[in-house]
Amino acid sequence: MALLNNTRLTLADNAKLMDPTGKMSVVANLLSQTNEILDDCVFQQANGKTFHRVSISTGLPEVYWTQVNTGTPPSKAKYANVDEGIGMLEARAETDIRAAKLSGNVSAYRMQQAMQHMEAMNQEMATTLFYGDTGVTSSAFVGFSGRYTNVNTAPNSQNVLSCLGNNPGVQQSIWLIGWGPQTIYCTYPEGSTAGLSHRDLGEDTAYFSDGTRMQVYADIFNWENGLVVKDWRYAVRIANIDNSHADVLDNTQSPDGPNYTNIIHRMIEAVARIPNLSMCRPAFYVNRGTFTLLQRLAMEKSANALSLQEGMSQFGTPRSFLTFMGIPIRRCDALTRSEDVVPN
Repeated sequence: MALLNNTRLTLADNAKLMDPTGKMSVVANLLSQTNEILDDCVFQQANGKTFHRVSISTGLPEVYWTQVNTGTPPSKAKYANVDEGIGMLEARAETDIRAAKLSGNVSAYRMQQAMQHMEAMNQEMATTLFYGDTGVTSSAFVGFSGRYTNVNTAPNSQNVLSCLGNNPGVQQSIWLIGWGPQTIYCTYPEGSTAGLSHRDLGEDTAYFSDGTRMQVYADIFNWENGLVVKDWRYAVRIANIDNSHADVLDNTQSPDGPNYTNIIHRMIEAVARIPNLSMCRPAFYVNRGTFTLLQRLAMEKSANALSLQEGMSQFGTPRSFLTFMGIPIRRCDALTRSEDVVPN
């Protein structure tokens, strides 16, 4: 007898996908997330097979005051090369052909499974963009949190603003990212494609550990991606936001609340940290709870910089957009409420 393999759908799983008439039901994916950062990413093909090398300026040329009949020594800028890694995210789906046929609609059945895998890929990629740590997962890439780690002493600490939360494990962050080919972008290897790709492998043979075999429909999902922070000045982290400060419209979050714990005040500071907004496509990224707080502030007109604007989605659907000082605010469920305190 073949060993039970819980990586493939069983007949019990198959029955859960049927309505009382025996037809495929529409599955409510309660695990789906909203991660709008994946819609904003700027992509650029890497200049290496497994990495992308960028040249950054580390020092300006010397300039001199001079006068008539006095020479000027030559000078030059200083540069350094930085190699950014590219991670390869992959998933494989295998469905027993017999189970698929029992559904009554093989195409719909397989599409249902494909959508679940794509949702899982999206969630993992969004989480890695913010929290990727090669010390934990060596084959991934370093996310934003691993680059903006200190409030005072790191070279990029001027772009890490603290809201003074000091309770470990109950903090959150807001991010302002300025996407652009000269600022911050995602990269993919030569010969691959930007974003998530899916390949239908058709009918395949699956092998069990006891030597038996089974015919399956197989699909494979790939996403090769890296994060390049070419100019660290175009990302700002508003860190150490205590969850209790972001949940209610109390004195802390009123427009005249304390500067260092008030989210609106910190967002104003974050915008001021971006050197040139016309050089990038900026967006704020917040979790669902903070997004709700900002919506309430916008609806109550208690913060003039916050507004709800009418527009079209990328699919041409009318919708309202939340903005701050004209910069869109995106909801990202990948941003957690369980961050540790970012140290000074």
